[in-house]
Amino acid sequence: MKLGPDNKRAMLIDGELTAAAGGQWLESLNPATEEIIGQVPAGGAADIERAARAASAAAPAWHGLGIEGRAACLREYARRIEAAAEALLEAEVADTGNTLAALRGDVHAASWGLNYYAGLGYELKGESIPATTPDNLHITLREPYGIVGRIVPFNHPVMFATARTAAALIAGNAVIVKPPETSSLSATLLAEIARDVFPRGVMNIVTGTGRAAGEAIARHPDIKRIAFIGSPQTARQIQRSAAEVCVKHISLELGGKNPLIVFPDADVDGALDAAVRGMNFLWQGQSCGSTSRLLVHDSLYERFVEGVAERVGRIRIGDPRAADSTMGPVNSRGQHDKVLGYIEAAKQDGARLVAGGRRPAGSAFARGYWVEPTVFADVTPGMRIAQEEVFGPILSIMRWSDAAQAIDMANGIEYGLTASVWTRDLGTAMRTVRRLQAGYIWVNGVGTHYKGVPFGGYKNSGVGREEGIEEMLSYTETKAVNIVGA
Repeated sequence: MKLGPDNKRAMLIDGELTAAAGGQWLESLNPATEEIIGQVPAGGAADIERAARAASAAAPAWHGLGIEGRAACLREYARRIEAAAEALLEAEVADTGNTLAALRGDVHAASWGLNYYAGLGYELKGESIPATTPDNLHITLREPYGIVGRIVPFNHPVMFATARTAAALIAGNAVIVKPPETSSLSATLLAEIARDVFPRGVMNIVTGTGRAAGEAIARHPDIKRIAFIGSPQTARQIQRSAAEVCVKHISLELGGKNPLIVFPDADVDGALDAAVRGMNFLWQGQSCGSTSRLLVHDSLYERFVEGVAERVGRIRIGDPRAADSTMGPVNSRGQHDKVLGYIEAAKQDGARLVAGGRRPAGSAFARGYWVEPTVFADVTPGMRIAQEEVFGPILSIMRWSDAAQAIDMANGIEYGLTASVWTRDLGTAMRTVRRLQAGYIWVNGVGTHYKGVPFGGYKNSGVGREEGIEEMLSYTETKAVNIVGA
């Protein structure tokens, strides 16, 4: 792909690469330089309508292929994604600001997820239900919804557009993917690959804004199943819009303000490394699972403030294309302004800045959406950076003196996605785990998504689970069949 302002791309509807019905375009900017690197169609309601008609027409035959036929398509899609890895990486690095090193793992995760669900498909089983009436037979069948809408965020565009559509596809649904409006270039490459792999209408990729294409997905009466990854604010808008049209099954994987709790007996060096790794500075902090609140016992507090600041100082912020860069720019001007706003709010609230907090020095950072990896100490529960998800490179360090206080601090927010507990005592770990209001918890670990383990949140961090068999089953409806006198 030749990047530049004349790089006009296409989206995929009904097996055809196409522009938007309205003829409008969205510009893609390189977050590191603010240069225009391409244009994608600004799809809207007319394009979603066309995609929904195509998906509805394609879904019965796609389901009729059976597990083996659908699995073969998913495996071929995975193989071609691996073959196109370098082109996908070039587009993704330029379009998102994520580093080359980080995104190599995303491309592999994309193909792995497709292969995983291709193999898991035979677990789409019904049940036989023993009855108190011995002459009858009661069974259940699992059937696809038909059309699934998948709305993708900007932090992992390739992975979420592929690995997170695999479960819906293997279950027999046709899919409409809405990529992130700020980072859609890689999706146009996926469109070219998918066109040559899937029967027409099975995979549709419609670029556009959330207000236009995303809203149209939420409101389309034939799209009865929607999956969204993003903010609680946008999730509530999707729920409102959908509810005004019909009843829909909507799964939501949303934000987090996740705690990493350090007990006095913790492995100090391990916990210090985890505190920085779990913040996902490698992704500019733009990960919903980031452990952005570091809750440290009084006895270790100053040691952790010093140790975290020292480790954050080693992060190499620079050109995301460079192999040795370990942090790039944030994704967009809106994100950049938001992060800087939280840094100023933290200062005004009385937090102590111990690392970062500004644009990096030097001519290489004169343009682009750059923010240094930032650490605040002496953060208290009432501060905005202790309550609100920044979705940027800001780590807050908080202190506690007894376990009950640590639990209250951890749970005292609207979110409940992930948490991490550091202690050498299994009893302490399990008591803490049971009291934490979070959907995905590590004990003496952080960050890793283990294959096949369901991921999702409590409270305003979402509903539903992804990354395991539960996700696949969620793309089916259960039909009960009662055979009388069988």
